[in-house]
Amino acid sequence: MQDEPTPIELTKAVADFLRDDIAPLIAGHHAFKLRVAINMLDLVTRQLTLEQGSAASEAARLVHLLGQEGPLLELNRALAGRIANGEVDLQTLGVAEHLWQTTLDKLAVDQPNYASYRRELEAK
Repeated sequence: MQDEPTPIELTKAVADFLRDDIAPLIAGHHAFKLRVAINMLDLVTRQLTLEQGSAASEAARLVHLLGQEGPLLELNRALAGRIANGEVDLQTLGVAEHLWQTTLDKLAVDQPNYASYRRELEAK
């Protein structure tokens, strides 16, 4: 582990610098490419900030649903297998809630400004 600045601080600082200091100076296709780069840095910052907690929550829900331990990828494969073979479905206690929360956690990283996601957060 490195001392400060953290990876989150670094990616945020670069994104802010590009957005605030460089973007106003660039136009046309280069401005578009710069916006893509800034969006990518913002996405990485959100991943670094949110992913560990959401992955831990997802794993805990899966352990509860499946009654087995394991890495997150294996737990997701186990759930998918049970859904595919008809063992569980959306009527199974906890499955719909798990899938919905997992979707919201992924949207928080990937599309936090998505209108339906924002409405769902406001409704809670």
